[in-house]
Amino acid sequence: MKNIEFKVASSSCCTPRVPLNTKETVKEEYVPDNRNLPVAIIGAGPIGLAAAAHLAERGQPFILFEAGPSIGQNILQWGHVRLFSPWQYNIDKAAERLLRKQGWQPPVLTELPFGQEIVNQYLRPLAQLPELEPYIMLNAKVVSISKKNADKMKSANRAAASFVLYVERNGNTERLEARAVIDASGTWGHSNPLNADGIWTCEERDLKDHIYYGIPDLSSEQRQKYAGKRVAVVGGGHSAINTLLDLAKLKETNPTTEIIWVMRKKSVDEAYGGEENDQLEARGALGSHIHQLIDAGQIQVVTPFLIEGLSKHDGRMNIKGTANGEGKEIQGIDEIIVNRGSRPDFSFLSEIRLSIDPATESVEALAPLIDPNVHSCGTVRPHGEKELRHLDKNFYLVGMKSYGRAPTFLMATGYEQVRSIAAYLDGDLESALKVELELPETGVCGINSAPNANDCCMPAASSTSGCN
Repeated sequence: MKNIEFKVASSSCCTPRVPLNTKETVKEEYVPDNRNLPVAIIGAGPIGLAAAAHLAERGQPFILFEAGPSIGQNILQWGHVRLFSPWQYNIDKAAERLLRKQGWQPPVLTELPFGQEIVNQYLRPLAQLPELEPYIMLNAKVVSISKKNADKMKSANRAAASFVLYVERNGNTERLEARAVIDASGTWGHSNPLNADGIWTCEERDLKDHIYYGIPDLSSEQRQKYAGKRVAVVGGGHSAINTLLDLAKLKETNPTTEIIWVMRKKSVDEAYGGEENDQLEARGALGSHIHQLIDAGQIQVVTPFLIEGLSKHDGRMNIKGTANGEGKEIQGIDEIIVNRGSRPDFSFLSEIRLSIDPATESVEALAPLIDPNVHSCGTVRPHGEKELRHLDKNFYLVGMKSYGRAPTFLMATGYEQVRSIAAYLDGDLESALKVELELPETGVCGINSAPNANDCCMPAASSTSGCN
């Protein structure tokens, strides 16, 4: 691999481009720009490290920035959760080739890994490879990205200009230059609020000590937080079902625990998904198991219920909302667990010209393929570099972040995304355009069945923000 060279931006640029409000036509002819600069990758999760592996195989210089102190930092926060998809869908092919050269033995491909196992058995060994380790920067938070000597308004020579990344590291802000950017930072840490309008309220932030965003680890100290309490789980997807099943186990040894499932679906039957028809057997089993518990009366279901607000009374919480058009209040809640998905963070991309769908907040070209209003599962036709382009050339959102708020992402999708992008950045247009993707279907997948839309193997994100 070439040595990485960083430059301080020092000159302006000058080729015209199309107006901002039109789609830029990118010719299928790759002209290498700034080849002495690295490709910047954001995020040391599965997709970011896969991007690094593909670039390393092609001898392309890169630098990977991870905001946290560890490889797979976000996954470690839900390390106790088992994925629906077996190992065979969770290992990138380029990563596997590099690992095998060093004698790495893959796990049993048909087994379902926990998040912790993904990190320990796959991501950490991958990051320690000599082809990757020297180019990974931990505790390096990208706080802004722009074009060299050009703010968002400037169009002259914009396509040829390199990217400038502002990175906070060791108490300092470093200004680094790159020829392309692959943002694989995901959506973790940016949970959707429980409010049905999608709005964060001061009341919800003030009650953050009693609201958990994600799937709590009920085998640890968090167990006592919920034992014998009246707990509301908000959300209608598989993350919520995972949470409910864990609470049901807790209830077996702490029978005074009350579990209330709050969701907006017209009927609880819509939450069961494909059950025995799901080609991801573990995902189908979740629907079947929760179906049995509800039939047995172990979980109280409140649906359809649209949450409009929270209040605190006598040390407990009341959830206000509407059910079938009538006002209703769920009273006396001790703890709330929110599994309502997450949303991407565009705050550090404010100087980049993005192509984002206004509804899903996904990459614009992906929206018709993944919109949960019309699609009921994670199956999406193969897509790669061409579909992932933005108005600023050589900038890409990949992985969960490319899906925006849509919840149906699988790791295998992200691996194929970055394979195609790496090929394009290497000038291999034929390989970049040849996109192949095999994903398991739910057995209930189709158009116009949006009520059955469910999230896939990734748990809901957490939120750390508070009320001012």
